Amino acid sequence: MSARLTRGAAAIVGAAESDIGAVAEGLSVIDLMAQGVERALEDCGLTLADVDGVFAASGQSRMASTALCEYLGLRPRVQDSTMMGGSSFMTHVAHAQAAIEAGLCEVAVIAYGSTQRSAGRRNVAAREYNPYETPFRPVMPASAYALAASRHMFQYGTTREQLAWVAVAAREWARLNPKAWEKDPLSVQDVLSSRLVSHPLTVRDCCLVTDGGGALVMTSAARARSLRRPPVFVLGVGECISHQSISNMPDLTVTGARESGRLAYAMAGLGASDIDVVQLYDAFTITTLLFLEDLGFCAKGEGGSFVANGAIGPAGRLPVNTSGGGLSYCHPGMFGLFVLIEAVRQLRGECGARQVPDCETAIAHGNGGVLSTQSTVILGTAATV
Repeated sequence: MSARLTRGAAAIVGAAESDIGAVAEGLSVIDLMAQGVERALEDCGLTLADVDGVFAASGQSRMASTALCEYLGLRPRVQDSTMMGGSSFMTHVAHAQAAIEAGLCEVAVIAYGSTQRSAGRRNVAAREYNPYETPFRPVMPASAYALAASRHMFQYGTTREQLAWVAVAAREWARLNPKAWEKDPLSVQDVLSSRLVSHPLTVRDCCLVTDGGGALVMTSAARARSLRRPPVFVLGVGECISHQSISNMPDLTVTGARESGRLAYAMAGLGASDIDVVQLYDAFTITTLLFLEDLGFCAKGEGGSFVANGAIGPAGRLPVNTSGGGLSYCHPGMFGLFVLIEAVRQLRGECGARQVPDCETAIAHGNGGVLSTQSTVILGTAATV
């Protein structure tokens, strides 16, 4: 898909969360989506009357875009409920740009909502029976990611302490984010001594469970320049689907991010060394290591040493997950949209105490399923177009 899109032809012009954390009883996933859409439109100075493209996904709404259109009274020219798990929203960025470039729509919203925390295990679809996995009673999805972590540790000598540094760095960023769910100090020892979930991962290696949602607004580069906020241009996109079940993952230490990143870098005309801020889907500490490797920020097998001793925290050499990520900021079921929102805010210079200086380029990477679907978006300011 990326080969057919034009670098910088579309831009994200609005970004906002809905309420996040522990949402009041009675709000639905569509309520949260709509709240995010209204706030994102206000962010850029547009209204519902301007919207003619709707893109949405949710694990709790089978026809998410249709439901959102009904709720908001919209009859868009284009709507899309592509569902790839947490990477859906990066793919929606690519689909929205394709629609904008083709003249199918002019203003697109991308939305998400989840009440995972308040619903608990209610309204959560039962997993399909997998004869190669279900008999072993895995704690999913944690056990799938634990397999990847165990293999990485065995194959490359990665240590539990190195994995813990991912959680510590995320917490340090979260303490600079007023909207973050978890702000208490966190040490490597705290991570190691917390409750075991699925060996070798403890509860602090695992993402939060919160409610929440949000939305983005996209339009053409020409229209973007006339709106309220500085536009954030889509420089590159790429996606890859490698498997569905973890027992069919070709290599537990290599994800589809290697291919999705390659496609996104090629479209953007950039490489890892050109990226100022990195936003990764950190459902578990191991995913940050894997994606840093597969997106080219360090060599395969060197992720553990790369992140150790605060290297990706506020005082480190590479700013990663500056919101606090899914480990400390929020994680309402699928985190991909929030990765994009933080990338947009960093490029617009709106992040206050956690702002990365001179930030002109960002990578936002989404992950779906059990390392199953990967989608990468590279964004840039007007200076990069």
